Amino acid sequence: MQKIKSLMARQGLKSPQESVVDLSPVESFRTPSKEELRELREEPTDPQAQQEIINSIEEVYFSSDSFDMVQYELEQLPPELNLLELEEYRDKLKRQQAAVSRRVADLILEKQPSYVKELERVTSLQTNLQLAAVICSNARRQLGSAKEDFTEASLGLLANQRRRQLLTGLLKSLRTIKTLQRTDVRLSEMLEEEDYPGAIQLCLECQKAASTFKHYNCISELNSKLQDTLEQIEEQLDVALSKTCKNFDVSHYTKVQLAYKLLGKTQMAMDQLHMHFTQAIHNTVFQVVLGYVELCAGNADTKFQKMQYKDLCTHITSDSYIPCLSDLCKALWEVMLSYYLTMQWHDEHYKEEETIPGAEDPSVDGSEESTVGRSYVKKKLEHGLSRIWQDVQLKVKAYLLGTDMSNFKYDDFIVVLDVISRLMEVGEEFCGSKSEVLQESIKRQSVNYFKNYHRTRLEELRMFLENETWELCPVKSNFSIAQLHEFKFMGQCRSPSVSPTRQQDSSEPLQISLFQQFSVCGNPFEMHIDNKEEETEDVLASNGYESDELEKNVYQDYDSDSDVPEELKQDFVDEQTGDVPVKSVSKETLRSRKRSDYNLNRANAPILTNTTLNVIRLVGKYMQMMNILKPIAFDVIHCVSQLFDYYLYAVYTFFGRNDMYESSGLGLISSRLRTTLSRIQESLIDMESGVEGSGPHVSPEERKQKVPSPHLSQLVILTSAQTLYGLPERVVATESLVFLAEQFEFLQPHLDTMMPSAKKPFLQQFYSQTVSTASELRKPIYWMVAAKAIDYEQSLLLMAGVKWDIKEIMSQHNIYVDVLLKEFENFNLRIVDVSRIVRIPLPVSNVLWEHCIRLANRTLEYSMKQLTNLVNVCLGSHINKKARQKLLAAIDDIDRPKR
Repeated sequence: MQKIKSLMARQGLKSPQESVVDLSPVESFRTPSKEELRELREEPTDPQAQQEIINSIEEVYFSSDSFDMVQYELEQLPPELNLLELEEYRDKLKRQQAAVSRRVADLILEKQPSYVKELERVTSLQTNLQLAAVICSNARRQLGSAKEDFTEASLGLLANQRRRQLLTGLLKSLRTIKTLQRTDVRLSEMLEEEDYPGAIQLCLECQKAASTFKHYNCISELNSKLQDTLEQIEEQLDVALSKTCKNFDVSHYTKVQLAYKLLGKTQMAMDQLHMHFTQAIHNTVFQVVLGYVELCAGNADTKFQKMQYKDLCTHITSDSYIPCLSDLCKALWEVMLSYYLTMQWHDEHYKEEETIPGAEDPSVDGSEESTVGRSYVKKKLEHGLSRIWQDVQLKVKAYLLGTDMSNFKYDDFIVVLDVISRLMEVGEEFCGSKSEVLQESIKRQSVNYFKNYHRTRLEELRMFLENETWELCPVKSNFSIAQLHEFKFMGQCRSPSVSPTRQQDSSEPLQISLFQQFSVCGNPFEMHIDNKEEETEDVLASNGYESDELEKNVYQDYDSDSDVPEELKQDFVDEQTGDVPVKSVSKETLRSRKRSDYNLNRANAPILTNTTLNVIRLVGKYMQMMNILKPIAFDVIHCVSQLFDYYLYAVYTFFGRNDMYESSGLGLISSRLRTTLSRIQESLIDMESGVEGSGPHVSPEERKQKVPSPHLSQLVILTSAQTLYGLPERVVATESLVFLAEQFEFLQPHLDTMMPSAKKPFLQQFYSQTVSTASELRKPIYWMVAAKAIDYEQSLLLMAGVKWDIKEIMSQHNIYVDVLLKEFENFNLRIVDVSRIVRIPLPVSNVLWEHCIRLANRTLEYSMKQLTNLVNVCLGSHINKKARQKLLAAIDDIDRPKR
């Protein structure tokens, strides 16, 4: 077959693939039949046409002798067969076959003489070979005789054999030396493949082999070369060891440790490893910070590369502070994770050696891996935990203190606290450290930040209060501070600074550590943008109602008087006589009063203002800071108390401070409330603000911690009788304060868990003496409304004109009684009008009517002198001396505030 292909190639034909097996012409081709010869004669004899037909044959037919042309042609058939196309394709194949057959036949005929001539030469060669075989046989037989006859020839042969053996040994040694000379190439390849154990093993074997051939002069130079190579391997091995400090790879570290084990330098490897970790921490943080500094600098100035890390941290801008801190912690996490995985590798490795006998290579000296060696490695790794964490803390501390964060946005500062809190959590899991260095650093920054932040918030609160018009902020009836995103953290606390009682819950499943969670992929310092997005709040409602239809239904339900007793449906009934007075109250008036009573008593949405809502949100932000960083919890809670103190003092100053009731002797302000207001004024209110050169006894630092007293907005009118002397504003202000106090009561358990034990008395005192007094402001604030809305003086003048020296009691009461009742009725209608603007809670209604009753009774009372004479003259003979003295003392107590 090869001959045919070569012949075809000589004729310019395409040959098959070289993988075709040689076959003889007889086996490959048969003699064409007569019919085929006839067809061949009928085919065109033009050589160029024949060559074009052969060239049109597909290459695949020449690919292999095992090629199945039938299978190939069947696979080439189209899905839908066309007889005409098939016949045309068959004819094409026949033409190709005929062309090939003709060419083969031509070649056979052309080479026939050569074939006959070559066959004759082969026959002649066979005859010559047979003759040579006879000659060789005779020669061998004669040589055998010579061997037996000549012993000297035999001894010569033995000598030659011995020489041959010596030369063979020499050749083997030379080959070994040659192999040793070429070892450096293989060692370089193994080092490139990071096969350090194999390279060291090969180098040691070469050194051992070289010692065997040290009697050769060339071996001394080879020994020196091998020693240099071994030192080079150790240097590269040290570089490979340093790579494990950032991206730990089990297979890579296993190779490195096995290599050091072969060298017998396991303990030295541990020392080097810790040096590399220390260097990795320094290089990592420096490169991270340098990258951000150069990026923000915007120029190619190389002066930053020569700076110390501490100085470099001072060039971080506020915009890049958080991304740089995040990348810094990510990079440090990679270093600590590598150390954690390194310890894990050694623990598992030693356990395997203990459980599997003979796991160690018996050919290696085991002294370094003895119990003493393992103990050294274990202690070195354990001691390295605290050392590495200390280095991490110092680097992060330098970064934290390198920037003044007092002007950071609150959300940005919370992110910083959250990142540092997570880093402290990592440190606690890493080596059980409480991260005192980090806590002290972040505490310094937090205290500094929080002082400025709180001072700014107090000034903002004063501005809000002075611009507050005390209008109702409509919220839904189911409003709760838990719906505000500032308090979402209360349900997802995870910070290590939170009280342990909140972290340890037997009902919760055991959480895996951060190192187990992120050992394969991920990073605990990844910034999740979706967590930072503002959550939507659905707390506002239109006019305090869920819908207008709900309000309408409420009124319709209450208007029904089917459940009112019959006697109450009468206009008015005298409790003493049962008579109906001449001047009756209309039924329509009673219905209005009933609706008013409902307005006064119905439970609805909380009463609060925009300022109240802002204070609540601010409290939530303060608590977030406490939740993340517990060491400053007391400072934050103290500031939280100042927010409430200032709000309470502002409400009292705006609506409750008045000289009228101070001289009334009604005792509207309790001693506890008076003490609280005095404390707030002394500790928080800057009474000397704006007074030049006043208060020399007050230091500037103390002045900075105080806030000027707020002033009521000029838009709030408290002197108009049309609005009951600002009753809507008074209700909104007072009840928003009460609502704020209720929210503080709700937050007390949570604040108590954050408060240090030594400072908890402060929190208890704040709640018992300040928060609980919020509702007590109702009396002085609403007293002004009750005192001015009803004309008590008119009743007093009418009483003065009454003739008391009548001879018989009349069935009809005096006119001043009707006038006073009419005043009360008008007052009630005006309260109803106010209730359409703002809901009047039942406690407010009770306080208002209590003041009205007290003031009315005060208008009708005897004087103190008359009361004393009444006791002495009228009751003196009917009571004993002790009872009389007790009544006189009570009268004196009533009169004492007036003196």
